[in-house]
This record gives sequence, structure tokens and C-alpha cells, in this order.
Amino acid sequence: MNESGNELQKHAMDTWQVIKNRFGLISLSFLLIFAAAAVLTYIMPRKYRGHVEMTIERITQDINVFDRNRGDSLAFTQEYIKTQFETITKPTTLYPVIDKLELAKKWQLPSRQAALAKLRANLETQSMLRSDFVVIDYYDQDAQLAANVANEVAHSYMAQRNSIETEKKHKALEVLQQQISEQEGLRRQAQVRSQEARRKAGIVGDWIVGGNNSLTPGGEMRSEKDSMVISREQALMQADQDILALQSEIDQVSKLSPDELIEQASGLKLENQNILAMTSKLQELKVAREGLMNEGRGRMHPQVLSADSQMAEYKKLILAAAQAHVAGLQNRLDAAKKKRDSLQVYNDDAKKELQDMTALYTEYKTAKDEVTYLEDLIVKMRSRYFEEKAGIELVKSPATIYSEAEPEAKPAKPNVPLHLALGGVLGLMFGLGLAFFLEYMDTTVKNLDDVERYLGVPVLAVVPKDVGVLHRSSGFNPDAEAYRILRTNIEFNRRNPDANCISVVSGGAGEGKSTTMVNLAYVCAQGGYNVLLIDADLRRPSLHTHFDVSHATGLTNYLTTDVRLEDVVLRTQVENLFFLPSGLLPADSAGLLNSQRMADMINEVKSRFDLVLIDSPPILGVSDASVLANLADMTMIVVQHRKLPRHMLMRVKQSVENVGGKVVGVVLNNVDLRSDAQYQYYTSYYTYYSPTNSPNGAQGGKSRRRKIKAETTATVLGGQGMPRAGGDDIF
Repeated sequence: MNESGNELQKHAMDTWQVIKNRFGLISLSFLLIFAAAAVLTYIMPRKYRGHVEMTIERITQDINVFDRNRGDSLAFTQEYIKTQFETITKPTTLYPVIDKLELAKKWQLPSRQAALAKLRANLETQSMLRSDFVVIDYYDQDAQLAANVANEVAHSYMAQRNSIETEKKHKALEVLQQQISEQEGLRRQAQVRSQEARRKAGIVGDWIVGGNNSLTPGGEMRSEKDSMVISREQALMQADQDILALQSEIDQVSKLSPDELIEQASGLKLENQNILAMTSKLQELKVAREGLMNEGRGRMHPQVLSADSQMAEYKKLILAAAQAHVAGLQNRLDAAKKKRDSLQVYNDDAKKELQDMTALYTEYKTAKDEVTYLEDLIVKMRSRYFEEKAGIELVKSPATIYSEAEPEAKPAKPNVPLHLALGGVLGLMFGLGLAFFLEYMDTTVKNLDDVERYLGVPVLAVVPKDVGVLHRSSGFNPDAEAYRILRTNIEFNRRNPDANCISVVSGGAGEGKSTTMVNLAYVCAQGGYNVLLIDADLRRPSLHTHFDVSHATGLTNYLTTDVRLEDVVLRTQVENLFFLPSGLLPADSAGLLNSQRMADMINEVKSRFDLVLIDSPPILGVSDASVLANLADMTMIVVQHRKLPRHMLMRVKQSVENVGGKVVGVVLNNVDLRSDAQYQYYTSYYTYYSPTNSPNGAQGGKSRRRKIKAETTATVLGGQGMPRAGGDDIF
């Protein structure tokens, strides 16, 4: 959350920075567009407004016979109001207004179409959200005409909609009358089918339907024939049961042997009662024979033989009676089968006849139901027809006007405050947009991050805008602190203590390179360094102007003649600061600088001075700066804030490195601290730590300066007439 807040704060600061940097452009854009809006507002014609407020009524358009889902029609939706609202500006509504008020003649236009175009251009309609209210506004230079046109547009819309609604209802009634005639024809056909079905079914009066005494469509039909069919079905089922019982009894008797038949005769359901008596007599004879045998009479005993003879006779009689019973059962079975067959045939015929009658009844019932339905439908359609026909005579108003237009005393257009406000807002937005667009397209160096990201070298110092020559100012100057920072950063970025020769280059002219060198030399001299400034810009030298000396004799004289170095090096009014002017400008400055004498001279001054600063021409324009970058120990690039594009600065660094030079860092010059707030912390403590704010006042400042001099001064190798470190010798 903290990182997000810091990021948001950073973006806000960047945005505010862009606005501050481009404030002039934004103000100019605002003033121009605001002035243009004011001029346009002044020259625009004054127009009066005709204002009408009304509501659009939701009238059902279609005729619904059965009154179903009327609330779901288009008339009860918001789309309906939108559609009606849009018809206000259609030609069918506006042409009657043009004709009635003779607008084409009044406006002196050649045709109705031209008048329609002008009417539409000045007509404004507005519908309220989630409401049926509609506002009609018409603007014209004539207040009375504006009111008349607005009122006529409202009345024309109402008349046009009344006409459309009435025409639609007439057409719908014609269609409804045609449908009624068609339904009546269908009803007559259904009545004919009903009478024919009734005749075929033999229906004279009302039949009992569903237990009632009237024939009702949709009921279940029952008659005497239905009851007869049911009785026959029951008789047929009884016959089947009798056949099954007889067949079972015959099968049971047929499986018995004669002896078993005789033994089980008493258990059979025999109709001959003598069989039961003979069976009883046979059992008595068996008991008597067993008694004779038990008394000791043998089988051949006359009494035993007589008993056997009687028993045999009774068995024959019983067997004959049982066989006769079986034969009787078979005859009964055959008779039962014949009866069942005859019942089956008769029942099938009756069922077929009943089905035919049921079909006739169903046909009659369906025809009668259709007649009833068509009669109900015709009644409803006739009721709706007469209702809608009466409604045409009482047409509901399609709109209600709540406020008619009246001539206004003050013009409504142009709206001066609104136009001026819009002009101001548009101007401000355009200015801001243009400012951010130019900032986006601006590829110059804007901050320290740009330098370190694209050049890959540190920023040695940030120099504020409009910094003058320090040695010409009196008293404490806060701007000097930027050069003290530069002096310190150079000390810590040197490869070794002997690397004390620095060439100063820039990408183009006017980037403050010479002023930066003079002020750096002044600060170093104040710190106790013996400093030599060499004006090696043999194209357009300018260092001599800062010391008010002539450049007639200088570097070129030393390089082209046998003059001594002491004769061309000048002592300035600043203690410990020496200056070598450029001399007369040669024809071939690059060849002169790229000479052995120049290299020997640099080696000599390096041994005599603590710090040697060489001013060179712009490196992108001529080759002189590349030669000097090769001879010097280090090269410092001076970059003016927001001047050269980043790719040109990259070429500056590449040009130095291509000749074997080493870029020690960059001085970001001419930074507007008032507009670029991100640099203010570089100089925010200058005043705070000024000598006047120190506890010891000016005395504290002097002691601190002597301490820095003692710590940073290096020994200058002695030469005839040349100064030593901390000494007072001069040329």
C-alpha cells in the first residue's frame, strides 16, 4: 500500500511538473480558444425559444378479440414512447406545419424540402427518462414565430397520430367483419354435419348422457344395447366356465380304470340314484363274502360262489351306469360348446352394431360441440366489433399538452455563460493535451535518470538556470555550491591522482560550457587548487571575455612559435587561477591541436598545476574536441537541460570514446529549479549552510575554506617562474 501511494504521488508530481513546464503554452491555448469562443458567441444570431411540454398517451394500436395479454403489447412499453417521440421530427409531422404557417414563403426558400431542413435544424425534442413527458423546443429570431412553430408541431403530431390510429382501427374492423362472416359460414357447415349425424344415429329426443336427462356435448353415451352387450358378455363367460367344469370332470372319470370307477362311483356326481344303491349293495356283498371266508368256507363253497356271482353282476351294472354318466357328460359338453359358439357370434354382431352407433354418436357430439364453440366465438367477435366501432367515435387524445409555447422576452440562444465555459474548458483541455503531447514527443534530457539510462555515466552536478560568473559577484552566492559539488565529484571519479587534465565538451553551441568551466575553475581555486584554464576553442573562443583580457596572444602563438609558456599564461584577478587564451585563430585548428607540441604542452602544465581545464569546440560540429579528448585524462560533457535530443547526446559520448577518451561524467546545466521541482533538493540546503547561517558567521566560513584548501591542495611541480602549491609566485 505504501509503494502504491508513493507511485501515485510520483505520477502526480510528474503531471504537475509537465503543467508547470508548459504553463505558457497551456495559457496561450486557453486564451486563444476562449477568445475564439467569445467572438463566435458575440457574432452568433440571437434566437428565441418556443417551448412546449406534453405527455404521450399509450394508446393500444391493435384490436384484440379476446382481451388477452393487452398489457404486453408495444403500446405499454418504453420502446413505444421512444418510437412516438421520434415521429415528431419526421416529414409526415413537419410538412403540415410548413404548409399551415407558409414557412417556405416566409423564409423565402425555393421548396418545401429546404423549409423542412431549416425547420429540423432549429427544432429540438427531448424525452424524459422513464417518463412519458416530451419537450418540444423551436428556436427562431422571431419570438412569435418560434412559439407558433412549437405549438403547431405539437398539434400536427396529435392530428397525425389521430389519423393513423383511426385508419388502423378501420382496417382492423374490416378484417374483423370478414372473420365474423367466415366464422358464420363455418357454423352453418357444422350445423349441417350435426343434423346429418343425428339422423344417422337415430336420435329423436335427448339421450341419457352421464346419468343426466339431456344430451350434453362431451358426455359418455349409454343405451339398452349397451346393457344387452354386457349381459351377453356375462353369459359367454358363464358358458366358458361350464365347459371348463364339464371338461375337467370328463377328464377325471376317463383316467379311472373299471375297478377304480366302481370303487369311486359313490364319489362321482352321478345323476342315476340306483348306482348309489348298487354301490351300497356291493359293499354289503363284500362284507358277507369276507364273513363266509372267515367262517372257513372255501372259495368253491356254494355260498361263496353265490356272493361272487352277485358281486360281479353289481359291478357290471355300476360300470354301465358310470359309462352312461360319462357319455352324458360328453353330450352336455358338446351342447355347452355349441351354446357358447352361438353366444359368441351373436355378441360379436351386437358389439359391431354398438361400435357403429358409438361412432355416430361421437360424430354427432363433435359436430354439436363445434357449433357451440363457433357460436360463442361469433358472439365475442361481434361484441368486440361493435365496441371498437363505437370507440372510433370517441378517439382518445394521443397527447396531453401541459404547457403551450408563448413568446419569450429574452433570447435563449446563444447561451453566453455556457459557450464561454465550454470555450474555457475546451481551451484548457486542448492546452493540456498539447502540453502532454509535446512532452511525450520531447526526447531531450529532462532529468538525471535520462542521463544515467541513456549515457551510462554519472551526473556530476546540476547547475541552476541563469547562473552568472562567480568571480564577478560579491558576497555569498548560493549557486557556487553546485560547482563545489562538481569539484568534489570530479575528485572522487578520477582514475588516479595524476589524472588532473580535463577537457570540457558539449554537443552544440550555447549549452553553457564556457561559463561552467570558469565557475568550476574559480571554485577550485578558492579551495586551494592551482588551476589553469586553456581556451582551446580555436573556432569561436569566449573564455577571455570572462576575464576582460585580450586573446591576441595565446595558445596558437605557443604552438606555432618558440615562445615560452610563461609568456602566454596569464594570472587572473582570482588567486590561484591562471588562464591561457586561444591566440589568433588559425586556418587549420584541428591540425594545430593534433601536434606533438600540443601534447608536450599538456604534459608540462599537468606537472605544474593541480588542475588543468581545456575548453573545446562543440564535438558534433568539428573534430577539434575529439583531438582534445584524446590528449586529456578525462572528458566532462556539459548538457543543457531540455535542449538536445537524447540520441545526439549518445553520439557525443560515442565520439569521445571513439578517440580513446574517457567520459568522467555529465554536468546538467541551466536547470530551471522553479519549474523542475525534482532538482530543488540539490540546492535546497545552499542558503541553509551559507556562512551567515553558521554559528561563527564569516569567521567560520574562512576557517572552513582554509581547511578545504589544506586537505585538497596538491603540490605543483616547480618550473621557472611557475607557482608552487599554496605559494604566491606568479608568472
